[in-house]
Amino acid sequence: MDAAVCNRLHNDLRMTPDHAQSTLRDVARIAGVNVATASRALSSDRRGMVSPETAKRVDEAAAELGYRANPIARGLKTNRSFTIGVLVPDLTNPLYPPIVRGIDDALARVGYTPLTANTDNDLERERTSFEVLRARRVEGFVVASAFREHPLIDEALAEGVPLVLSLRRIDAGTAWTVCVDERAGIAQAVDHLVALGHREIAHIGGPVAEMSTAHERHIGFLASMAVAGLNGTQELVRFAAAFTIEDGRVACRELLESGARPTAITAGNDLIALGCSDAIAEIGLRCPEDVSIVGYNDMPLADRLAPPLTSVQIPHYELGVRSAEVLLDRIAGNGSIPRTELLAPQLVVRGSTRAI
Repeated sequence: MDAAVCNRLHNDLRMTPDHAQSTLRDVARIAGVNVATASRALSSDRRGMVSPETAKRVDEAAAELGYRANPIARGLKTNRSFTIGVLVPDLTNPLYPPIVRGIDDALARVGYTPLTANTDNDLERERTSFEVLRARRVEGFVVASAFREHPLIDEALAEGVPLVLSLRRIDAGTAWTVCVDERAGIAQAVDHLVALGHREIAHIGGPVAEMSTAHERHIGFLASMAVAGLNGTQELVRFAAAFTIEDGRVACRELLESGARPTAITAGNDLIALGCSDAIAEIGLRCPEDVSIVGYNDMPLADRLAPPLTSVQIPHYELGVRSAEVLLDRIAGNGSIPRTELLAPQLVVRGSTRAI
């Protein structure tokens, strides 16, 4: 066997079984540092304790050896799990996957893993998931399933569980929260319709008594109508039982059967907007020729509908990222007074609205 073949076989052997079992001590030796320094450089929460040059050498050594930290051993040593519980109300709703992805990406950058549970807006199911995740020693929670009054969240906060609300909030204002400026979003929708000449504008909202998103959008609608000098009274307002197409259709049909004939509708979310479109079609009207419709959330494929849906776009991914970042800050012990961080929405105008 010639020397070239021998060298190639030697290199192949170096790159497989030995590298798969590389240790932190091996990384430290290649980088020319002690084991403690290598550990700090590879730790997200202690990396700042070493110089950038040293951290780079350690990273290069780890990459060369194919070294991966053992999260189980790391957790046993530090008494930490490096996992976060994420509670979402409905993963089949197109609103939530981008939020979860933002949470995942933000956590991955610092070595954490999300454990996600779907609650179906069921408080008992949510409580069971919460307790299971706590038993798995998650270090905190991002909760996107909050109701305006929420005993489980109140209990968790009283017990000192690190917790951040995402998208929805509770009335008590006792939790750290990252959500959207809902009133500003619905104001953009109303202002757009007013600029198109609409005066009879209806609002088909979500479950306003239960969810902060529905409540804030309704309050924003009334305030924006008042600013425009228009009538935003109950005659032109209905609430869907849930943020679904069918519940939106039922609520809008109830409004139309009352004799109201709005020329435009602001919907509590995009699914309700689709229900409104079905309802007006059932009585022989068309969107946008007879009734303009504005949705909320700008869910994926909203631009593929017929007509493409004008909608208030919320920063789904950024919402997830910021929720995770705020929670990690809380776990680190930073800050003591709960605060709410509002992200800005943006109206996206498409074919479902037109001048009267």
